[in-house]
Amino acid sequence: ALVAWAPLVGIGLADTAGGLRLAGIALAGAGFAALLWLWLDLRARSAVPADTSARLVELQSRIRPHFLFNALNTALALVRVDPARAERVLEDLAELFRVALAEVGESVALAEEIELARAYLAIEQARYGERISVDWELDAGAGAARVPPLVLQPLVENAVRHGVEPAAEGGHIRIATSQRRGQAVVTVSNTVPERPSAPGHGMALDNVRERLRLLHDVAADFEVWREGREFHARLVLPLQD
Repeated sequence: ALVAWAPLVGIGLADTAGGLRLAGIALAGAGFAALLWLWLDLRARSAVPADTSARLVELQSRIRPHFLFNALNTALALVRVDPARAERVLEDLAELFRVALAEVGESVALAEEIELARAYLAIEQARYGERISVDWELDAGAGAARVPPLVLQPLVENAVRHGVEPAAEGGHIRIATSQRRGQAVVTVSNTVPERPSAPGHGMALDNVRERLRLLHDVAADFEVWREGREFHARLVLPLQD
């Protein structure tokens, strides 16, 4: 307001002003700027939930067809060699479809994601037999944490693809949950063969990381690392009261 007023004084279209008038002009400009900032802030806040929800749905849709296609191929392969086991696999596959094709929401309970991972790994155990072993170390209290739908699925799939599939002797997967300082911690670990498979492009991990950021912002954390012959992926999630 002062910058706009000063040239008017210079060309004689406005009178010079004393201290009080200058203060009034400055306050009027500040008030207008505050109203404009408030309007822009409210406009941005109203758009964020819709944008976030749409982005979560888009990222989830990239994962859903991939793992369902793999699970269906496993069931089809078993139908030819072991019909009885194929029937059990198809029951697990039906559960996968029920959850994956349900109405998309912004978040689900971690306990639901654990059950989905159980169904998927049951299918893979039918496929690989003794070549795959799975350990579950679950804290029931951590199951209340909210996560994006299908956020655990890519981590479990990666454990099978890179830890079990390329190893002639098979591999071991461990899924653990725990609570600490108001947070839920989820760790998916798998053994790595001496000759690991070709590294992927990291798109599945980037997908997990972005969806966690959209849902929880800085309150959640995601990291992966390799330690010796094991690969680890860890989620840290806020636990709501």
